[in-house]
Amino acid sequence: MTGRRPRVVVLDYGSGNLRSAQRALLRAGADAEVTTDFDAALNADGLVVPGVGAFAACMAGLQEVRGDQVIDRRLAGSRPVLGICVGMQVLFTEGVEHGVHTKGCGQWPGTVERLHAQVLPHMGWNTVQAPAGTVLLAGIGSAERFYFVHSYAARSLPLEVSGHMRVPLLAWATHGEPFIATVESGPLCATQFHPEKSGDAGAALLSNWLETLR
Repeated sequence: MTGRRPRVVVLDYGSGNLRSAQRALLRAGADAEVTTDFDAALNADGLVVPGVGAFAACMAGLQEVRGDQVIDRRLAGSRPVLGICVGMQVLFTEGVEHGVHTKGCGQWPGTVERLHAQVLPHMGWNTVQAPAGTVLLAGIGSAERFYFVHSYAARSLPLEVSGHMRVPLLAWATHGEPFIATVESGPLCATQFHPEKSGDAGAALLSNWLETLR
């Protein structure tokens, strides 16, 4: 794929900052389209799964366009997927909101729950503690800030995973308590923050991800 722009689909399932994600990917060097089309999402070089709002609503929308199936099929073939915000959360086993348990895509073990913090939502800029060996955050200084808007997060991810996954690399942020800010696990990556709203740091992260598609 060297010498051409990677083809990226931003999955349209009724949730997320679709056009802002598309514009950010275009600026970062991708050919990016927003679509609900199953085959386009399956065959693109990269798939971006955005998400804004409630876990249960996002899962319902995702299932309606068979997004959970396309994610599973892509990962079975080691085809890259990037989840953003609630698009990251739905990759876990389940989400719990107001006492209601909703089954997620189950790509990672773990539960997404309400943060223990005095002020929610966690809205605004925050730093991220990157792991050694990170690809997503490579070259991005530790003082750089990313833009978050959420009240729920995953607080743990068991390190023993199998199948198409590798042991995940986790970046952490803190709002009231530590939570997972990014996950890098073979072809499946995700960010709790919004790279498309995170200025130069977010653009650098998207460029890093696009490099993995080449």
